[in-house]
Amino acid sequence: MSLDRKPGSRPGQGLVRARLESFLGMAELAGLVVIGLATTFTMAQEGWKVAGMGAVSITDLLLMFLYLEVLAMVVRYLKLGQLPVRFPLYIAMVSLARDLILRFNESTEFHMLALCAGVVMLACGVLILRYGQYRFPSTDDGESGAGE
Repeated sequence: MSLDRKPGSRPGQGLVRARLESFLGMAELAGLVVIGLATTFTMAQEGWKVAGMGAVSITDLLLMFLYLEVLAMVVRYLKLGQLPVRFPLYIAMVSLARDLILRFNESTEFHMLALCAGVVMLACGVLILRYGQYRFPSTDDGESGAGE
């Protein structure tokens, strides 16, 4: 019986686990590359559309900001292997604000109130996360803010 095996584990199980983890890591990297390339391509398309129209609206800027946030999220995950929960919250807030601006004339009062309440709830969530990060810093790694 080998000393490096856990009790009850089968021979070769560690090799299978290592290969599976390697495969899943490669699949994750491939997915991140696809997301990054698709976001860059879509952002370029939006830039060409804006350049062709010769005018920039606030909704165009908010859409470009959404693309930048997605790219920042991908880059951070590639660099650190961690993704702060704040990034998707920022994306959701900008998305709700963009929807509010786009449908301002067609929206009912209830719909506008619901969108505003959603933005406020997301902002409170970010505030709570930031307070928790400040009050109870992570000791998992040396970089502050990486373990949110």
